[in-house]
Amino acid sequence: MRRTIESGSAMTAKPTARVIVGVIPGQPDAVVLQAATFARRFNAELVCASVDVNRYMVFDLGDGSMTSIPLDPDLVDPGEPGFEPGLLAHLTALLADVDVVWSTRSLAGDPALALGGLADTLGAAMIVVGTREATVRASLGEFFNGSVAAHLAHRQHRPVVVIPLAPVAVDEALPWEPS
Repeated sequence: MRRTIESGSAMTAKPTARVIVGVIPGQPDAVVLQAATFARRFNAELVCASVDVNRYMVFDLGDGSMTSIPLDPDLVDPGEPGFEPGLLAHLTALLADVDVVWSTRSLAGDPALALGGLADTLGAAMIVVGTREATVRASLGEFFNGSVAAHLAHRQHRPVVVIPLAPVAVDEALPWEPS
């Protein structure tokens, strides 16, 4: 799904670049707001990309959108899922007073591969992601699946900006270290 919304009047020139930000429901607003700051500074469109890990891409439509189907064959549905309505409503409210051109993309599959592929397709200037919360569940997920930021940082030729969401003090254990 692609939706472009312009807010404010200070941005007079059409954006010449794109900044991609990975978005998920419940994510702290700081990630999107910082990505919007980069987009505004670079006169870039902010592309808010959400990745459904329970689906996989069948066909790349060449414009940053795709067709996908669920991993579970019992869940095959006739229509393409759109951008999650609650997340879209939250982004619309969050970016209402931010002077930036923005759009959304629904992706499928491995988050790092999907975001990297979108960045390649759109010729993005950078990819912005947030760190995970320092919970046991998030740490286990990162242990088994790896960090999206780390995967992107090692597989991209463009900058990957990681917004720290729960920084720990120098004398505290990192989320993946034993306490």
